[in-house]
Amino acid sequence: MPETEQSGSQRVLFSESQRFTQWWVWVIVLGVAALNWWGFIEQILLSKPFGDNPAPDWMLLLFTALFGIGLPWLMAACRLETAVTPEGVIVRFVPFHLRPRIIPHQGIREFAARRYNPLLEYGGWGLRMGRGGQALNASGNEGVQLVFANGRRLLIGSQRAGEFAAAIAEAQSSTKGGG
Repeated sequence: MPETEQSGSQRVLFSESQRFTQWWVWVIVLGVAALNWWGFIEQILLSKPFGDNPAPDWMLLLFTALFGIGLPWLMAACRLETAVTPEGVIVRFVPFHLRPRIIPHQGIREFAARRYNPLLEYGGWGLRMGRGGQALNASGNEGVQLVFANGRRLLIGSQRAGEFAAAIAEAQSSTKGGG
């Protein structure tokens, strides 16, 4: 569950944490990292210029730090945390959101679990904007579409979209029922 400043009595109706699991994304990331490490080993450790027009050593060190270490670390650290409590829907895309975003149930006009096409509708996975509004997704093609009172839309990806939507319905009905 996302870290929140909650009282000990805050009940969690739904909680999920997702990571990027697309194999082809990892092939690209690890391929880029391997290429950087190969250049580092060749040029820095073995003192052989890497390529026909080798980069200066400082640039190769910088690229190895960014793409050989930083990019794989970032991909491994990324996760989408989602929770539903009586207070609202809580989302956090680690490490980009330093604090969880709490969406009060009163601000959600409508919601529905749905299938979607991440590439066609939002241009992929992550923190995305598309024709249908904003999306926060890490993997898969299911989520819960929220529509706010002002008409804005947010799709939150989920491997358990039906449970996620049911938890929102439960929280909203208990909020409206005064409980």
